Parts: sequence; C-alpha cells; structure tokens
Amino acid sequence: MESTVIPLTERTRTPGREPKPPWLKVRFPAGDRFHKIKTLLREHELHTVCEEARCPNIGECFSSGTATFMILGDVCTRACGFCNVTTGRPQQGLDWLEPLRVAEAVRILDLDYVVITSVNRDDEEDGGAGIFAACINTIRRERPDCRVEVLIPDFMGNWDALETVVRAQPFVLNHNIETVPRLYGRVRPKARYERSLELLRRAKEADGALRTKSGLMVGLGETQDEVFEVMADLRASGVDLLTIGQYLRPTQQHLPVERYWAPEEFAPFVERGQELGFANVEAGPLVRSSYRAHKQAGIASAVRGAS
Repeated sequence: MESTVIPLTERTRTPGREPKPPWLKVRFPAGDRFHKIKTLLREHELHTVCEEARCPNIGECFSSGTATFMILGDVCTRACGFCNVTTGRPQQGLDWLEPLRVAEAVRILDLDYVVITSVNRDDEEDGGAGIFAACINTIRRERPDCRVEVLIPDFMGNWDALETVVRAQPFVLNHNIETVPRLYGRVRPKARYERSLELLRRAKEADGALRTKSGLMVGLGETQDEVFEVMADLRASGVDLLTIGQYLRPTQQHLPVERYWAPEEFAPFVERGQELGFANVEAGPLVRSSYRAHKQAGIASAVRGAS
C-alpha cells in the first residue's frame, strides 16, 4: 500500500498555544459513577493513570465503571517529555499491601477487566515486577473471572523481572514503544527503542500463548512512514495488539505538539496493521493504550480461537 500523507493545513498546525481542534474536545467528567470511583480510589489510597496522565477519556471510562490502576506510588524515576506523572526519587519503598487494596477495589467495582500500570521504579532492583505479579495473583484469587492486563515499564532490561510478570500469566502484557526511534532522545531520554522491542519479543518467547500489546503517540514530529516502520518492528517482535493516538501536551513545561493529526489520517495505520498481521489496531485522536482495552483483548481472543 502506498503511503498517503494528508498535507498539513493551518487547521492541523499548532504554533504557540493554539486551541485544540474540535475533534479533541471531550465532555467534562460528571455523574454519580464518576464521583463514586474517585471517592473509592481515595479511600483505598490508590492512583489511576487516568488522573495522573490527564487522560481525555477519563469521563467515559469512569462513568462506565472502568479504570486503569497505577501502582508503585505516584513518583516516577524518569522524566519523559510527554508524561504528566510527578518525577523524582520516591521516598517510600514498595508497598506490599497495595495488591490487596487493588483487588478489593476491583471486587467492589465488580470489574470483569482491569488494567494495571505503574510509574518507573528504577530505584528498585526488580523495578516493581513482584508487585505486578502480586496484583495479578491477588485479583485472580479475589475475582477469578476478572481478566488482568498489565502495562509494564522496561525494567531497565532486567529480564528476570520480566519473567516474574510473565509467570503470573496476565491476560495481556502491554509495553508502550511510545514514539519512533529518531525522537527517543527527546521524548524518552532514559529509554531505549531496541530494549523495548526486546522486552516484547522475550515476553512472547517466554509464553507463546501470551497476548502482547504496544502503543505509540503521533504529533511529536514523526512521519507516517516512520510510524509504519515502528509497526513493522513491533509485529516482527510478535506483538498482537497496537494502539495509536494523538499526543496532547499536559502542561507548558512538556514537549509541544508539533501537529494535530486529523481523524482521517489514522485510517492508514489500521490498514497497514491488517497487512502486517496484527490481531487488532486501535487508531484515532483520542485512543490511549488502555482505552477500551477489554474490547481489543476480546478481538485478539476471537482471532486466536479462529486460527
């Protein structure tokens, strides 16, 4: 398939503090379910990436009774240019009671599908892998029918830590590649593109039945062809599921948006994903790595069952 690049227009350029285009405007979160979940999270001393990363889909997800739990605290040891999570050196060690609180919240919310992610904890030898595994096992014990997806960091290339998570048998193992290799030095200065690919490849090699997933953002200065190349690399590493969404600048201290990709510009990513053999590619301006994750995982299961 030939690359189709829609020319930039004044509508898609983002000089200075230009307002977001209309397709990125979402309804302000409200409703009883939304406030109930926020209250429950505070009562159990839990964090969600939905809040920490200022996800534009928080209203839809909370109102439908779903959330992505963020474990290992709320201070990240890295300083990625796109992320709104607090950066610094965590003052507390790992909280081994956290998996119990997460499982209790899952039980109270009566969830059938849950996503567990985390800050980076490079200060810990295993990067928090043991807590990830404990969350999976505890949720499975407390609510056996609940499927658990994990969105893990790269553990600084500690493959024993990765094995700890894989052995716990999450329903989906996700690790975001985030951007194209050319932009890593600016976007993910402490990460390595090849290391992330190796993590995904090793996870699949360790358990061939494991559904693997990754995600990346557009709007940071990449080209369509560069995104296609990343997609090919991910598929070669055995990745089954992929998400592609628009980068939104959390604050003026974060990386600027180089451009807003129009909704129709995401269609070629879905088409290329089908050609490459992904089980599913979710691509659109408001798509995030855990947005409608249960739907994507269900598609992957159906594809596997039919193969």
